[in-house]
Formats: sequence, structure tokens, C-alpha cells
Amino acid sequence: MVKTRLTVFPPGDAEQGAPRRFGLLTQGPSQPGMARVYIRPQEALFLTMSVIPPSPSADDYAAQLAANADDTIFDRDEPIGLFIEWLEEARRSEPNDPNAMALATVDAEGMPDVRMVLLKDVDARGFTFFSNQESAKGEQLWAHPAAALLFHWKSLRRQVRVRGAVERVSAEEASAYFASRARESRIGAWASDQSRPLDSREALEARVAEQTARFEGEDVPRPDRWTGWRVLPEQIEFWRDRPFRLHDRLRFDRVSDTWSTSRLWP
Repeated sequence: MVKTRLTVFPPGDAEQGAPRRFGLLTQGPSQPGMARVYIRPQEALFLTMSVIPPSPSADDYAAQLAANADDTIFDRDEPIGLFIEWLEEARRSEPNDPNAMALATVDAEGMPDVRMVLLKDVDARGFTFFSNQESAKGEQLWAHPAAALLFHWKSLRRQVRVRGAVERVSAEEASAYFASRARESRIGAWASDQSRPLDSREALEARVAEQTARFEGEDVPRPDRWTGWRVLPEQIEFWRDRPFRLHDRLRFDRVSDTWSTSRLWP
């Protein structure tokens, strides 16, 4: 088997000021290393396009039509019950982590930041997740206590978007969830200076060994720096795939203690 990947090679020391070059790195069964084959930038466009899936055909869309054709979702008057139903469907169909969600925040300069985290609770109050408050996301949430969430379930061809203010959960709630985690994960929370520079994997493993010895024969309590946040939704949008990009979009907006609904153009 021949392995190929597209790479951008910067100019060498003797080529400063020269344009960057695109190249193919190829490796065959008898080749111990990777061979460089340079190509023109305009050719790289076609190589990049070849790894992007084509637009779905009419037959592709037809296969998905039935799953997302139920219009009763537009009769709902509150979003949390609908979200839980979709999450339960995702739990049956996703290969892993149906509760994974993209968490978007902004830093002190207003630069957006995003990462994947795991939803650990959802109820009428909002969407809860846990982490180290000294991490990048923790510091950003301290400075700007608002966030956006995105759930994307590829197997269902559905998305849910959430926007709202963020509050910290109580110490009791954080401790209760922390106690439910595997012992090794609790030790990891003590060992990791999350988001800080790390010299090597060996340094991380040494810190884990140190904390493992520290708590040998004892319960592992929650570190003060480890907590949870709840996104208090002001807006929740449900999106589902429909043929030819004519998708369904249903948005809920909080109005005091109730919700208003809007159907959006795709």
C-alpha cells in the first residue's frame, strides 16, 4: 500500500523570500522513508478537493428523508424535553460520546475560543459541565460568564445550538459529581495544571505517580480548582437535515419563565 499526504513545505534557509511549496509525501511498502514530490500550488487545490466529500445526491437525501420528516417538533412549546428526546436518540445511534458538545467562549481580547467538553446534566435550569477553573476555558468564563454550545449528531444529521449566561454550580453539586468519577480521573484532576505548558509526557506521568502515592489508601477529594458550570439558556435552536439544504430550523427564545418559538429559513 502506498501512503500519500499533502504537505506545505516552507522555504529553506537558502530560499528565504521564496513562495511556499506544496508537496506530496509518499511512502510505499519498500520505502523506509517518505519521498517528497513537489507540485504546483494550483495542483494542490485539486488534491485538496479530492478529500472533500461530494455534495449528496438525490438518492443520498432520500435515504435520510424519513428520519427527519416528523413535523410535530414544531408543535413543542418548550425545548428541554425535545432536547432530551434527541439526546436519547443520539445515545442509541452515535458511535461514542453522544453528550459531547462544542463549548465556545471568548478571551480577554475578545478572541473566540472553542473546545469539546461533555455534558453531565441537563434540566430546566440549563446544561452542566465540569472542569478545572484555572484552565483557559475556566479563566475565560470567569472574565466573560457567557457561552455557546453546539451538539452535532452525525448519525442523526441533527444539531442543537445553545446560547446563554453561565453560572458556577454549588460546591456540593461539584463534589457529588467529582465523587462519581473513576479514582484515576480524580487523581488526574489533582495532577494536571490544565492548559499550562507541559515539558513532556514523562513529566505528566511523574505528577500522576506523585499524586497516586499521596492519596494511597485514602479517598480522593475534589480540588478547590475543580468545579462545574451551568449554561442558562436564553436561546436554543434545533436543526435537522432535509433534502437539498432546505433544512428545518426551530428556535426557542426565553421570555421570562416561558419560551417563544420561531421557525427559521434554512
